[in-house]
Amino acid sequence: MKEILRQCTLVVRKELLHLWRGRARLVATAAFAFANLVVFSFAGGLHSEALRTNAAGFLWVGILLASTLALGESFRVEVQNNALEAMLLLPVHPAAIFYGKAIGNLVLLTLVGMVMIPFSVVLFDATPAGGLGRLFLTIPFGAAAISAPGTMHAALSSRARSRDVLLPLLLFPLVVPGLVAAVQATQLGFVGDAMGDYGDWLTVLAGFCVVQWGLGGLLFSFVVEE
Repeated sequence: MKEILRQCTLVVRKELLHLWRGRARLVATAAFAFANLVVFSFAGGLHSEALRTNAAGFLWVGILLASTLALGESFRVEVQNNALEAMLLLPVHPAAIFYGKAIGNLVLLTLVGMVMIPFSVVLFDATPAGGLGRLFLTIPFGAAAISAPGTMHAALSSRARSRDVLLPLLLFPLVVPGLVAAVQATQLGFVGDAMGDYGDWLTVLAGFCVVQWGLGGLLFSFVVEE
């Protein structure tokens, strides 16, 4: 276990260094998420109340659509240069690769989500009822709900010719429970939580993350060693 943690730390360091050096990936993901929010704001028309009511859904659908860019790119370099096979020959435990990659994707999606919150407030006229604290707390949990299964299926589809189409088809149905919980928790951050349901939805979201991150670590070896 200690060796796996050390290997995971090294993979996380590599991913964060790659993210810092290739900042265009972060910018492209954030730009695509922002473009989605703009489209959704036009789709809502002039009904400001409808925009406020659906602000959380628009935010998370925008992040989910943009995540396919980041997740697909996370394995593209390794596959093109046969680096993934080289990491397994070192040897690096598959679970360390999964968690390192997933944490890297989590950091990227969290940053994108944090940046999108102010834009959502402006575009949808959705001033947070209880401040920004709950929104910024929900973003990492929602990003974790996407990044773990997203990392798994990005690796699974990375060798396919139609990987850009295959990844969303595999990922979107799987993250629906986590996405629903993230939307509900975020919406309570926007409109207020008179019934005290925020903690319940955050607990559901956290439980979904625990299941997905646990399964990813157990099953990733079957994906990369096939």
